[in-house]
Amino acid sequence: MSAIVNGAGKVVDFVDQRITASNWLKRNIRKVFPDHWSFLLGEIALFSFIMILLSGVFLTLWFKPSMAHIVYEGAYTPMRGVGMSEAYATTLELSFEVRGGLLMRQVHHWGALIFLAAMSAHMLRVFFTGAFRKPREINWLIGVILLLLGVAAGFTGYSLPDDLLSGTGLRIIEGGMLAIPIIGTYASSFLFGGEYPGDDIIARLYPMHILLIPGLILALVTAHLMILWYQKHTHWGGPGKTNENVAGAPFYPIYVAKAGGFQFIVMGVLVLLAATIQINPVWLWGPYDPSVVSAGTQPDWYVGFLDGALRVMPAWEFYVFDRPITMSVLIPAIILPGLILTPLALYPWLEQLATGDKREHHLLDRPRNVPVRTGIGAAFITFYLLLMIAGGNDFFATVLEIPVNWITRFIQVGIIVLPPLVFVLTKRICLGLQRRDRDKVMHGRETGIVMVSPDGEFSELHAPLTPPEAYQITWHERQLPSDPGPATDANGIPNPKYRSKRVQARLSRFYFGDVVQKPTREELESAHHDGGHGHDAVEADHRDELPSGQQ
Repeated sequence: MSAIVNGAGKVVDFVDQRITASNWLKRNIRKVFPDHWSFLLGEIALFSFIMILLSGVFLTLWFKPSMAHIVYEGAYTPMRGVGMSEAYATTLELSFEVRGGLLMRQVHHWGALIFLAAMSAHMLRVFFTGAFRKPREINWLIGVILLLLGVAAGFTGYSLPDDLLSGTGLRIIEGGMLAIPIIGTYASSFLFGGEYPGDDIIARLYPMHILLIPGLILALVTAHLMILWYQKHTHWGGPGKTNENVAGAPFYPIYVAKAGGFQFIVMGVLVLLAATIQINPVWLWGPYDPSVVSAGTQPDWYVGFLDGALRVMPAWEFYVFDRPITMSVLIPAIILPGLILTPLALYPWLEQLATGDKREHHLLDRPRNVPVRTGIGAAFITFYLLLMIAGGNDFFATVLEIPVNWITRFIQVGIIVLPPLVFVLTKRICLGLQRRDRDKVMHGRETGIVMVSPDGEFSELHAPLTPPEAYQITWHERQLPSDPGPATDANGIPNPKYRSKRVQARLSRFYFGDVVQKPTREELESAHHDGGHGHDAVEADHRDELPSGQQ
């Protein structure tokens, strides 16, 4: 053993003398990482992606991406003698003849679903807490691109088995391409290798699914982690936490041990899901036949909103030079994704433009303290969920035993009415929580003890917050709308940027005009001296409960 240790030491010394690796290690292995549970969402996405890669390598060894027609003579008896493509036949072989093949198929599929779900939850956490603000705009943009690539990877893999369900999904994509004016027909013919379904689509999707898209995801994940490592994590505010430091545990050994253990938990849960919960049983759907469409088919959740948009879009169509423009397909399949992704990708810069805040931020926002941003996020989630429900309108009609047209009409109206309503309600809830926090800081928390004065007045006693509790609520900055300044200077010369600053000030008032500001020091001193709501009485009774130096 000593010989092995000595040999390893010589190798390490050899490398260190030439590239001074020890200095880099000393500087980085003690890097601090925050330990809040919400940061684990990104790790779930990373570990799920690793499982996708590992299971994908296994599946690649047996799958044949060919649409060549054969007659099935494999182990699955109900399909013997049925004509199908080689892609579907090898999928059946993987499921019934390759040892561990079905488990790996299900690990791969569950991993894709968890990967996208974790990425979505991670981006929602980043959005609601303001972690996308300067200097992390590039990482936000990388996250949006990763989400888009994840959807593309999921859809291309979902289409490879060439079963009836995946073929129906490809048919929807082909319909969206055909709706594109001028180039739609040519694009469809190029992708499918002729008239749908063609002979080349599986062979073309296969290298995209196993090489191009995973390679791009791997490169962007690496870039994301490198930027994160350089810029450091954001962290929640609190005692001792500022924009200039990071509070948490060191990378080695604490964070490495935690992340390693969590990796095994995520992988174990994925294998458990794959082993116990059936997903995408392609042998039940049968091989793809363009003349057959199965009832009750549902896409994976991450593309369900596009299917829902197609189902609720009114049948709008008009002609230009005797050429039909089918808006009922063009809007939901092509325009809607662009309308969603563009503002999503540009949101950090849009918020900077609206608020005028271009400073660096390393402390996270409590969602209640930015009511407009929180309301926008809640409205978007409502819009997305409505479209997902629309994607299963036939399922809900069957389960609830109501006409499918009623559900469709409800979604059509709800998409217009509910997101603004949810925005307003969410904003009001946030403002109410801010008022409660302000009242708690100024007058203390409610004790449930009701006191009757000699005059017969009933009042509830309030217990004062400890300094750490008060700081936990009030560490954030006061958010005031910006002022455009005077239209002219002292010499009467017009300010050339006054109009743009006035527009920006209006947007800033939209963001911060209704915010309930935290109390100032003078307001706190006044409230404590007045002793309102029985504050002083409880404070006197609780002097002995305060830490030394705070009485």
